Amino acid sequence: MNWLYYWYIEFLSKYNIPQIVGDITFYVIPFCIIVAVLLIVVLILVLVERKLLGFFTQRKGPNRVGWWGLLQTLADAIKLLTKENITPKKADRFLFNLAPYLTFIPVVLALGIIPYCSEFTFVNTSTNAILYIILAAFPVLSIFLAGWASNNKYSLLGGMRNIAQVLSYELPISFVLLSIVVLASSMNLTGITLAQSTLLGGFGWFCIPCALGFVIMFICILAELNRCPFDLPEAESELICGYNTEYSGMRFAVFYLSEYSMLFANAIFLSILFLGGYLSPFGKYLSTYFLGDTVVGNILLYFEQVFWLFFKSGIIIFVIMWIRATFPRIAPYDLLKFSWKFLLPLSIINLFGIVIFKYIMGGAI
Repeated sequence: MNWLYYWYIEFLSKYNIPQIVGDITFYVIPFCIIVAVLLIVVLILVLVERKLLGFFTQRKGPNRVGWWGLLQTLADAIKLLTKENITPKKADRFLFNLAPYLTFIPVVLALGIIPYCSEFTFVNTSTNAILYIILAAFPVLSIFLAGWASNNKYSLLGGMRNIAQVLSYELPISFVLLSIVVLASSMNLTGITLAQSTLLGGFGWFCIPCALGFVIMFICILAELNRCPFDLPEAESELICGYNTEYSGMRFAVFYLSEYSMLFANAIFLSILFLGGYLSPFGKYLSTYFLGDTVVGNILLYFEQVFWLFFKSGIIIFVIMWIRATFPRIAPYDLLKFSWKFLLPLSIINLFGIVIFKYIMGGAI
């Protein structure tokens, strides 16, 4: 991202604007880019999920608004934007209005530390893997805040269930992440990606030595996303839509946007940890293999890296949607018991196994 920074500073200098202003306002650019991309991605994901659920359950899905129903999600977005925002009479107005946006902002920040290709990372810190876990868990506080500020007991129950669920599944995620840090000898997402780079291509990815951790992390991410079969905080049949029962219009749309944005972000995060991120599964990039070290080849290389990252993430998202159409919702007690009695011990065993594997390999993979 250095090229974008220098371009921005040079652009400001033409108008005699001090560099310190550019240093402060520079991060507005990636923020706007991420938000614009997220709006498009969410519209696509909602349509794809409806189509897939229709296919899995032998229904047609959206097919009326636009060709093949392509404009259905756009029509739904316009409908939500034009609906009235209703605030309950005895709700805490300030917190009630603030909560939806507190769920969305951490998602944008989390996407800002993702390495999309070798030369395109908005914020690159030495410990951004830990920072991502923190940002991904932060929306749970906003969800509880939304339930409490609504002055609705059903909404409060939904928020409390969400906190219990996320806390239960955050520990196994932490232990699995530690195993990846041991394998890569780095807490930087770019370093973790490059640690999986071998001539063997996909056979050098961490999903092979850390297969158990991959399964554990995938299940825990389902729980953190409130996706079926772990969608208890939003169980319509039990809690009247849970924590967002009292929300309508644009504020409900922001909750919806945050949910699918975090689905997209976690799929990318999972592909970086276990599936090589933007690395090619063939061990070589096709653009440089066919075009060589040319200007066109180097430019297409970055697009190919973004393609591989999104392709792997798309497969993970497809499986998550497939699970929604397949598995029923589990009981709250079974949900918590599954984490504390099975996933947490398995994640600890996985960490010890990876440490032993790393020691046997002499500290190198």
